Amino acid sequence: MKRPPRLRGFTLIESMVAVAITGILGTVAWPSLEGHLHRARRTDALLALMQTQLAQERYRANNLRYGSLLEIGVPATSPSGHYAIAVEAADDGGFAVRAEARGRQARDTACRVLRLTGSGAAPAFASGATSAAGNGADINRRCWNQ
Repeated sequence: MKRPPRLRGFTLIESMVAVAITGILGTVAWPSLEGHLHRARRTDALLALMQTQLAQERYRANNLRYGSLLEIGVPATSPSGHYAIAVEAADDGGFAVRAEARGRQARDTACRVLRLTGSGAAPAFASGATSAAGNGADINRRCWNQ
């Protein structure tokens, strides 16, 4: 008995073509999407570093030096948890704060580490794949969303 054409389903070839097209689109779109996700998550680190800078300046106004995370009352993780925050140096002359990516954000290789250094004048921004944070000026601006 022959089925009417409107009741037939997809053939195996039509299904395989749809899977192939989906796969090709996925391989093209995924790196772009992941790049946008990394950039969006970097704002989490920027927010945490700016909050830490403000807390450092507030602490310095009441004391004669900059303080540790515990002293200034800032958590050791960024608000969304994509970065670990640490004070690398804090004394009467200045401070250095580092945000290091963790979890899926650690795949953001060029901007894995963001460092903010303050010494009473304009802050200095650095970034890099390791704790050395040695990116060039162009990559550094991209990491800091400038």
